[in-house]
Amino acid sequence: MAEKKDDTIVGGYAEPFVTRRLDSTEYTGTQRASGLQRDLKSRHMAMISIGGVLGTGLFLYTGDALVNGGPLGLLLGFIFMGSVCYSVMICLGEMVAFLPLPGGPIALAARYVDESLSFTMGWFYWYTWTIFFPSELSALAVLINLWESSINNALWISIFLIVAVGINMLGAGAYGETEFWLATIKIIMITGLIILGVVISAGGGPSHDKIGFRYWRNPGPFVQYMDIPGSLGRFLGFWAVLTQAAFAYVGSEIVAIAAGEAKDPRRNIPRAIRNVYIRIILFYLGGTFVIGLTVPSNDPRLALNAGTALASPFVVAIQTAGIKVLPSIINAGLITSGLSGASSELYTSSRALHGLAVNSHAPAFFARVTSQGVPVIAIATCAIFGALAYMSLGSSAGVAFGYFAALGSAGGLLMWWAICFTHMRWESGTRAQGIDRSSLPYHNPLNKYGIAGKYAMFFISLVLFFSGWSVFYTDSWDTGTFCTSYLPIILFPCVYIGHKLLRTTRLIRPEEMDFNVVIEGVE
Repeated sequence: MAEKKDDTIVGGYAEPFVTRRLDSTEYTGTQRASGLQRDLKSRHMAMISIGGVLGTGLFLYTGDALVNGGPLGLLLGFIFMGSVCYSVMICLGEMVAFLPLPGGPIALAARYVDESLSFTMGWFYWYTWTIFFPSELSALAVLINLWESSINNALWISIFLIVAVGINMLGAGAYGETEFWLATIKIIMITGLIILGVVISAGGGPSHDKIGFRYWRNPGPFVQYMDIPGSLGRFLGFWAVLTQAAFAYVGSEIVAIAAGEAKDPRRNIPRAIRNVYIRIILFYLGGTFVIGLTVPSNDPRLALNAGTALASPFVVAIQTAGIKVLPSIINAGLITSGLSGASSELYTSSRALHGLAVNSHAPAFFARVTSQGVPVIAIATCAIFGALAYMSLGSSAGVAFGYFAALGSAGGLLMWWAICFTHMRWESGTRAQGIDRSSLPYHNPLNKYGIAGKYAMFFISLVLFFSGWSVFYTDSWDTGTFCTSYLPIILFPCVYIGHKLLRTTRLIRPEEMDFNVVIEGVE
């Protein structure tokens, strides 16, 4: 493509330089045309960012974290991992707001690190969200059982699969609109539950029992994890919460995958990311604090009803307070949250596959789109894996499926690590080329010299490395837990090195990085 001299401000800095102007059908290097259309509005992006953070991890699985860490351990674990999550989002926001390409961080890795990291990130990310999709479908079927247990779960799995595929086949605009309303319901529900929890704790429930900080005194603020005595047992309980919180926060980066379909991304993506910390504080920290006030960590119902709405700590608190109608209402909210999650997971996995094809890391036909910009082949391919949800109907197959899902969770954290590494390289490139990062479309002062990214990389590495420590401590060896904890950590560098050896790719030097690019239609 012909180069032209341009004095336009590109990425926030102005000086005459050569630019390569890219439109929606032309990319440089190994990239193919994306064909995606920018149909996602500002309000869609805001709610997609909320939907990625707010899900069944808070509504349902915080009960397990409370059992492991106690009320204070639960709160501290989510505070700490919330800071890591926000650090990752700062790094991602700076890069994506500057260059909103289809595939988001997958495409950025190819431009600022090398093709091998882009290849590895893309396929790991695709696997993560492809396996999360049938897992969510299976969870939805279980939630329905609270009302109707006589019908085979295969029917509910099929219905939710069809709905999720239908939403995605209608295009990014329809997905964004659906996510807007589903996320709105989630916000209303968690806000109501937090307020209700405060009221119950203050004695405003039917029993008028003023709980206050009773459960922080008995059974106590921390739990002796695995009955390990002393401060070590309490610390390990906190660490178990840390791992669970990390997996609960995975998904916050979905908004960056949608960058290639966002209207005015240099304004809307920073706006969505800038408010992530508010959502973490209000929803996750507010929610976990209320849970610690209203539910004792040794309540047997948290483990007895695992996998159902009755295991939700919010439901346990409401039942304890003597409120009988709300559990069914909360179950309806959980189903709404699950449907939002399933739709988002199919969207993310299909866009990851499409992004891989655009960057020549997957067969070209996955990059094909309709005249409305819908990557139907990528969506249909990812939807096929939704059939894995039927494995959960059998006991032995269900165990195997659980291991697959756990592998996906570790893959999400590896993606976070790779995003921060890409940002570290990107930041070195801006310094080498004398670019003032404070003038870019989005820059957070907390990330001066890439501090936020390095902080996140360090603690993500710790969480991944010690995620399966319990198999070494107990007398009974658990091969499944060991593999799900450490196999992704082994596979990620192996895939990267294998691709690098086969394709002989080289690390892009900071002074060679291409920052002088504008995208047609993006201001």
